[in-house]
Amino acid sequence: MDLISACRMVLFPVQMLFHVVRASVCLLFPDRKKDLSREVVLVTGGGRGIGRHLAKEFSKQGAKKIILWGRTEKCLKETSEEISLMGTECYYFICDVANREEVYRQAKVVREKVGDVTILVNNAAVVHGKSLMDCDDDALLKSQHINTLGQFWTTKAFLPRMLELQHGHVVCINSILSQSPIPGAIDYCTSKASSLAFMESLTLGLLDCPGVGCTTVLPFHTNTEMFQGMRVRFPQLFPPLKPEVVAQKTVDAVRADKAFLYLPWTMHALVALKSFMPQIALEEIHKFTGSYTCMNTFKGRT
Repeated sequence: MDLISACRMVLFPVQMLFHVVRASVCLLFPDRKKDLSREVVLVTGGGRGIGRHLAKEFSKQGAKKIILWGRTEKCLKETSEEISLMGTECYYFICDVANREEVYRQAKVVREKVGDVTILVNNAAVVHGKSLMDCDDDALLKSQHINTLGQFWTTKAFLPRMLELQHGHVVCINSILSQSPIPGAIDYCTSKASSLAFMESLTLGLLDCPGVGCTTVLPFHTNTEMFQGMRVRFPQLFPPLKPEVVAQKTVDAVRADKAFLYLPWTMHALVALKSFMPQIALEEIHKFTGSYTCMNTFKGRT
């Protein structure tokens, strides 16, 4: 081992300690949040659920323009009208993120009609709420194409221009189920785990790209139509999140350049427990909380 390598090994623990202390100080004294007045924000799945609240929250916090992508024109139009009444320019386009050619085609239309997207919010997702054997093959493929591959296509469509401008942000609305899966949602949990790996890799890959960042949001069960009918044993201890709260915390995290956001903060403890507890203990936790059967009453969007 040469002298330089030896010095690096000695300094490494000191560097880690410095970053931990720095992060702790930032929690107590957060930096000034970045201004959104020049930002053009595109939200996939922006017609309803968390996507609708995200679009409205970006508008509320000063974004210059909002672009909505989705598959249902009625929902997109209603959300667009709400945001326009808030005083923000808003545009919507019919786009299925699972369709690669359609994503690239609509991305070109967006650049020509609206301008460069500087904040991309990958929010579109589906869940079928069935076991592996009960889930139709096409439904399983649909989950992977929308929840995971859709992010590949949208990011490839808009990230190159952000890198040219040295200005941009990629946001992913993920789920705590990517790290703590439950039965009855195998398609969703798998796709979200893949999505998390995508974002972790992308975040590290952009470390040397000035002005371009990432934010991955991992919320607990959120009270939207998508997970309608899902039940936990102790709702008082584990209440579902309000979509407007998820939206507000997400926009705040983007403005603070926060890479990962767990909602609520207690989800950090869940991830930590998984790293060292034996499997049988984790199974008992699932039984206690009722997560084994929480999808038995699942209805989803009507």
